[in-house]
Amino acid sequence: MWRTPAVATFLYRVGRLAFRRRWYVALIWAAVLAAVGLAGLRAPAASDDEFSMPGIESQKAFDLIEQRFPGASADGATARVVFVAPKGEKVTASDNRAAIEKAVDEMAGGTQVAGAVDPFKGQAVSKDGTTAYATVTYKVKAADLTDTAKKNLDRALDQAQDAGLTVEAGGDALDDGGGAGGPAEIIGVAVAAVVLLMTFGSLAAAGLPLLTAAVGVGASMAAIMALSSAFGLSSTTGTLAMMLGLAVGIDYALFVVSRYREERAKGRTPQEATGLAVGTAGSAVVFAGLTVVIALAGLAVVGIPMLTKMGLAAAGAVVVAVVIALTLVPAVLGFWPNAVLPRRGRRSGRIEESTDDNGGSRWARFVLRRPIPVLLLGVVGLGALAVPMTQLQLGMPGDEAKPTSTTERRAYDALAEGFGPGFNGPLTVVVDAKGTDDAKGAAQTISKEIGGTKGVVSVSPARFNDAGDTAVFSVVPSTAPTDEKTKDLVTTIRGERTGLESETGATFEVTGKTAVNIDIADKVQAALVPYLVVVVGLAILLLLVVFRSLLVPLKAALGFLLSVLASLGAVVVVFQQGHGAELLGVQQTGPIMSLMPIFLVGIVFGLAMDYEVFLVSRMREAYVHGERPGQAIVSGFRHSARVVVAAALIMIAVFAGFVGEPDSMIKMIGFGLASAVLLDAFVVRMAIVPAVLALLGHRAWWLPGWLDRLLPDVDVEGASLNRPPADGEATDSDTATDSDTDTDGNGDGRFKARAVDVGLDGTSTDADDPAEARV
Repeated sequence: MWRTPAVATFLYRVGRLAFRRRWYVALIWAAVLAAVGLAGLRAPAASDDEFSMPGIESQKAFDLIEQRFPGASADGATARVVFVAPKGEKVTASDNRAAIEKAVDEMAGGTQVAGAVDPFKGQAVSKDGTTAYATVTYKVKAADLTDTAKKNLDRALDQAQDAGLTVEAGGDALDDGGGAGGPAEIIGVAVAAVVLLMTFGSLAAAGLPLLTAAVGVGASMAAIMALSSAFGLSSTTGTLAMMLGLAVGIDYALFVVSRYREERAKGRTPQEATGLAVGTAGSAVVFAGLTVVIALAGLAVVGIPMLTKMGLAAAGAVVVAVVIALTLVPAVLGFWPNAVLPRRGRRSGRIEESTDDNGGSRWARFVLRRPIPVLLLGVVGLGALAVPMTQLQLGMPGDEAKPTSTTERRAYDALAEGFGPGFNGPLTVVVDAKGTDDAKGAAQTISKEIGGTKGVVSVSPARFNDAGDTAVFSVVPSTAPTDEKTKDLVTTIRGERTGLESETGATFEVTGKTAVNIDIADKVQAALVPYLVVVVGLAILLLLVVFRSLLVPLKAALGFLLSVLASLGAVVVVFQQGHGAELLGVQQTGPIMSLMPIFLVGIVFGLAMDYEVFLVSRMREAYVHGERPGQAIVSGFRHSARVVVAAALIMIAVFAGFVGEPDSMIKMIGFGLASAVLLDAFVVRMAIVPAVLALLGHRAWWLPGWLDRLLPDVDVEGASLNRPPADGEATDSDTATDSDTDTDGNGDGRFKARAVDVGLDGTSTDADDPAEARV
């Protein structure tokens, strides 16, 4: 007896059931969408981002401030308004001073304002007298500011400008709450529609993946909205889920529809073709989705709660996309079984299977003839792109990375010019003198020692809590927040702690936005290797089960590392070194966003394994059906290359749409993901993979006997579906009904399904129609 692998057979039955019960499936998804949509609308609004990083010094210092200074770390919105005198004048001139004081009084009005500090009373005037700033604090968070409060601020700024001053403003009070979305998704979907239309040559075939992906994204985003309050999800948690849900939702439906058309070309009935498409391509979708879920859920290894929530939410969106591809796609095919076929086959319901060479098979033969040059060219090219990655500097770009057209960027530049580059990123030192005899003396000693450190411009007077055992003061560096010298300064100050603690009996910790960004970068760098080990290790095990080979999973993982390092190198070249930055609208280069490597590794690894599963599973399918290794590569490319290219182009279009966003960080993420998919799909999967498999030959599919016996046979290539049915197993004719066997989808049952047994070689053995048996 031969084993019946569970996955392909189960999915085959799922596909047939969804085809037959298409009305039920459609109604169930409509009900799910309506239910989660209603729940999302009724759920409390998502909270603002509460970024925390357990285990780093900056977070410990913030926690200590909250504990010792109740209410001092209130999360109300702030605005920093910068006044610059006209050329040749000073802000201290009577007219200019009067205009500034009037503007500050105007800004201090309003029920949501906690206070506005007059720069002439708060020592906020530059030494040369050309620049001054006022800090406005609010009682509520930025997201809760009313239009009245914002208009009041704008009116005060306009009045000062009318007086001849240059006025700019920064701070979270000016944040409009915008995020990724809108034009970016529209551009991506539009390009995806064009790619699908060119791939299938049918509006219906192109529209089906878009329709089902929209349903999946809608359900996922509504579910995230509904759960946001209960699980503490922030307003940005769904950004990654939307981006990935849209991309993989289109791709997974694309693969199922493509396989359905292929099976129809072999003469299968619509129901049988749907079952086979879900059993084969659907199996690949399941395991490809699992690799993405592993990569996203693995973000929990980094130890950043916000990142963990984003990863889990995106993983949920991917799971929804997989379920949609396995249920809703075959149901839609049941409604319009011929609509997705090429034009010549829509009326008759029959299309001829093409055995001619196409671009994919011709490219595969080219690689087979020259595997070593192709392999060397691909590896050397990616290696050259990866070299700049060795100079990677991580940080969290702030207002300095925004376009000069924004008032936030101009305010940043004005403060840097008037007060020095370090003024935009002061450090906060919190002194814990609890248990010491002279808390004030200890704080003064620590403040004096830090103030004398090279690279420190000034130190503010220490401010004590009510108990008198804790002090806080600010340290202004001489260098910009994103400068490597600032990072060295923070390290130096922290290095003085041991000596000062033994001298004073008190200890201190360094925090503030600049220190937080430095600590985040260090923690992400430290977590990158463990994350890679966990994610790549689990994925290799999964691919070992899928392909039943030792070398194919290892080759897949090494290829991914090449592509992700090369894409990181490309990000460094553009966003850190500035080469070609102007072409992308990047006006200020600097460190790479701290979370960028983790995002890139997690997302791209999952997507890269998608292409690996879809492409190589067709090669394995041909190999287990008796083709020689070289011919199996050609067969895999003939059937899959066009669809994989289309899927990659869709991914690139979705991600590249974000490059047009004005925000530098969103632009960076879009560019990094688009370049990574481009390199992985077209260089690694399309060139390096076939070259390596050609050189390995039969060895590529080798698996030790003992391991073969241990691993479950998941049958991703659907070999079990090409065997005769077991005794008593129903065939198409046994289970067909009038409503599900018509090929034109009108429910009249005129075209009954034939009882088709498929032999081990994939040929039909329909005894009723010898001509069909030769298809």
